[in-house]
Amino acid sequence: MSDAGGPYLFDVGVIALAHTETPVRESALSYVRDAITGDIAAVVPYPALFGAHTVLTTYYGRSNADASRLLQNFMDAKRIRWYDEMPETVVRGGFSRAGEANVGGWDGYYAQVAIDEGVNTVLTIDSDFERFDAFDTEIILSPDEFSELNKFLEN
Repeated sequence: MSDAGGPYLFDVGVIALAHTETPVRESALSYVRDAITGDIAAVVPYPALFGAHTVLTTYYGRSNADASRLLQNFMDAKRIRWYDEMPETVVRGGFSRAGEANVGGWDGYYAQVAIDEGVNTVLTIDSDFERFDAFDTEIILSPDEFSELNKFLEN
């Protein structure tokens, strides 16, 4: 995989999906692997890990202990740029972006982080990021993969 679209910001859904046993996890896992090895430049806001924990335990059936262990292991990746700030300017900017684009507050925050960090592409399973012009959005699942994921989640 080339880094032509990087640096990449990893959204909650991508992080969570990479840590599941779903039949469509490979799309997310390939990006996570490339970020861990440094083959692509990746930015991951720490709050996205809490979001991924919630998704893993609520939708994918992981135990709290298992989700915590998986995400702590992910945090050991030294080549990822871990965004550990939440300054007032970024929070205010995130709310402004959320209001203007009519998306949730967390998506506005991640968009603001992407802009502040010079991210070229947000990796996501959420089309809401397409409402922002300041970066590209790559939805990592095809329509067929979304259908397969939804069938998996129904069971």
